[in-house]
Amino acid sequence: MGGDGKVYTLSEVSEHNNAKDCWLVISGKVYNVTKFLEDHPGGDEVLLSATGKDATDDFEDVGHSSSARAMMDEFYVGDIDTETIPSNTKYTPPKQPHYNQDKTSEFIVKLLQFLVPLIILGVALGIRFYTKSA
Repeated sequence: MGGDGKVYTLSEVSEHNNAKDCWLVISGKVYNVTKFLEDHPGGDEVLLSATGKDATDDFEDVGHSSSARAMMDEFYVGDIDTETIPSNTKYTPPKQPHYNQDKTSEFIVKLLQFLVPLIILGVALGIRFYTKSA
């Protein structure tokens, strides 16, 4: 490995966030990927957007090859102080009143129970009226 095993805080790593000096935090380790920016298959924007945070999820989501993982050793500069990384908060959606779909179908059934007999009665009276006048 290329680093001396120094431990960095997230704020120290976050200072290295441009194309001339780019550091990433992946799986608790700090990597200086400045020299790799031009060669990265996904472009330098992908790496630059992952600075200043724990980029482990971003790295894992892409599904890097074993050769890409092996290349990481040459960019290693140290470890991250995990206490300086904010914990991921679980997303909780806002509370909304529960929509009971059964009430809607129940209303339609009651409406049909009222309207269908009226329609049948109306049709019967209409037939009777027109057949009587002919």
